Amino acid sequence: MTYRLGVDVGGTFTDLLLVNEKTGRTWKAKVSSTPRDQSEGVLRGIERVCGLANISAEEINHVMHGTTVATNTVLTGTGARVGLVTTRGYRQVLQIARSFVPGGLGGWVIYNKSLPMAPLALTIEADERVGSKGDVVTALNEAKLRDELRALGARKIEALTVSLINSFANDKHERRIKEIAQEVLPGIPVSLSSEVVPEMQEYERTVTTVANSYVRPRVQKYVKNLQSKLDAKAKRVKLHILRSDGGLASARSAEDFPVNLLMSGPAGGVTGALWVAVQAGFPNLLTVDVGGTSTDVALIMNGQPRLRRETTVGDVTVRASSVDIRTVGAGGGSIAHVPELTGALRVGPQSAGADPGPAAYGKGGTEPTVTDANVVLGYLPEQQRLGGDMLLDRALAQKSVEKIAKSLGKTPKDAALGIYDIVNENMVGALRLVSVEQGHDPRDYALIAFGGAGPLHANALSRLLGAWPSIIPPGPGVLCALGDATTAVRDESSRTYIRKFSETSPTDIAKQLKALAVDAGKALAAEKVAASDMEFGYQVDVRYHGQGLRLTVDVNVKRLEKEGLSAISGPFDAEHTRLFTFALPLEHEFVALRAVVQGKGVNIKRQVIAKGGSNPGAAAVGRQKSYMDGKDCVATVYDRAQLKAGNRIAGPAIVMEMDSTSVILPRHHGKVDAYGNILIYPDDYKAPNRKAVAAKKAVRKAR
Repeated sequence: MTYRLGVDVGGTFTDLLLVNEKTGRTWKAKVSSTPRDQSEGVLRGIERVCGLANISAEEINHVMHGTTVATNTVLTGTGARVGLVTTRGYRQVLQIARSFVPGGLGGWVIYNKSLPMAPLALTIEADERVGSKGDVVTALNEAKLRDELRALGARKIEALTVSLINSFANDKHERRIKEIAQEVLPGIPVSLSSEVVPEMQEYERTVTTVANSYVRPRVQKYVKNLQSKLDAKAKRVKLHILRSDGGLASARSAEDFPVNLLMSGPAGGVTGALWVAVQAGFPNLLTVDVGGTSTDVALIMNGQPRLRRETTVGDVTVRASSVDIRTVGAGGGSIAHVPELTGALRVGPQSAGADPGPAAYGKGGTEPTVTDANVVLGYLPEQQRLGGDMLLDRALAQKSVEKIAKSLGKTPKDAALGIYDIVNENMVGALRLVSVEQGHDPRDYALIAFGGAGPLHANALSRLLGAWPSIIPPGPGVLCALGDATTAVRDESSRTYIRKFSETSPTDIAKQLKALAVDAGKALAAEKVAASDMEFGYQVDVRYHGQGLRLTVDVNVKRLEKEGLSAISGPFDAEHTRLFTFALPLEHEFVALRAVVQGKGVNIKRQVIAKGGSNPGAAAVGRQKSYMDGKDCVATVYDRAQLKAGNRIAGPAIVMEMDSTSVILPRHHGKVDAYGNILIYPDDYKAPNRKAVAAKKAVRKAR
């Protein structure tokens, strides 16, 4: 019997989901994260989940891990000391960058641009030049390069980036520089732009490769450390790391190309949400993952998460595929405060994290947090134990919130409700970024909430957005770990290809896409993925000729060969119209071609729960005084494990489970479906007329 383990490390908790690969049965566990060394929390969690399953850790043969090591390295500015090699004349490529300042007109006054991850003092120029078509214009001056690399070594660089002009067309000089660097600077990891992102636009290619070098030593150290500790516990274990685009990377690939891991943690939640919701019959979703430090949101349309070709962490944007996830500093540990200057209540982005955590944790924290507000509001019942073993200190939570109440001249309950309402608005702001601001009406989507704190806020978020139902999956606190466990190995191969549609043909495009697929499949073959288990997808980046903007279009090769290039131009025009309300009467132009290959994920058995009547009384375990919608009320508390399919839970109600707590507000109710999902609706909810909705969309499209 073999098992695979999904592990998601968050700012507050580490979540684990163990899967029996033969039967599909699962076990889940949650332990406190260990920020100083995340692997310690992972190993503690493995001991706990193996104890629950009554197995030895040696029976685990796969560990799929979502990690925030790369993300936190960028956010905290604790990466490597990076040296950079550019083509002569391009030394200031990172300083020139792109002319973009966030924050509107006021941004020019208040924006403090962060320093490049490879400083100018550690940047050298290689005397060489390659033309745009790959021809060598100036040969590489190796003697001069060796001297300058030795000078970089004397300045104690920890990683080296090589990004030469037009290397995407011919990488000969980059590869030679790497060989020389390995001789002159032994032990220093070298990242080549032609390997990391072999596409045009020198700034994007350079900043992406520099980011890869910046996080590489720390990610390498973490992955090697975790692998060695796993080997000590489970001799045959294979470690995979979740990529930003929702696929898996081998441990070696994660070490060499960590820039693909910048959204590793949040991507697992989207994958898990998709797996749960599509089976429940909701292919269009807004996902809300509320953890201890932040909230991650995404949009899933027609059963597919939206991907983007850029990943942004802090104010660093790199060209690496990722699920289109937006993050806001709003979580259970977000600290509430009242600035003296304005006297207005604010929540986050500062967080109490895992150590010391919210005041209610009793670990020394004194600042009022969202978790403390939920305790004061009575949303976390007396018998609730976070993670199954952490008892909350209600007196400390009350004391912390009283500081906010005093500053506002409010009662502690009203102050707590203010914290709850503001953090909900912060989350809605993030949800608008992936829906309204991209041309999607939230009312056309269901909302699925997970993470330890997600179900506490789901009902309120759906009410603000009009997105029904609110879906609370079973085990919402470990859904990211479920996503890690159910995903598959993934890789991609791309190339720059600038041609107007009139200058190429469907046959040529299809031929090149298939060649890229063969190249992408080699990485999976090295991971022992059978050719029959590989699924291929194709994408092209297209723009109007003369336009700087480009959009990514998915390509069906068979349709391309049958219908011609209109199979690409049509979807491009439609997407351009959806985003910008118009299409241009100009010729289309290819910018890049890409093939994506993914292996086969594990088959987890979807457990169907026992059927029951509409009355959930058998699952009721008590009553809880709560404060909802500005009024005192008494909520019925339910044990989720005792709920049956068909139960109708009338609000106000609170549903407890090991890893999370769900709140159902007054004048709302939750229906339990066959798989144990709780679907929350308003009492007066009427399902939309699908024909009328389709007609309305057609009118909008025609306009």
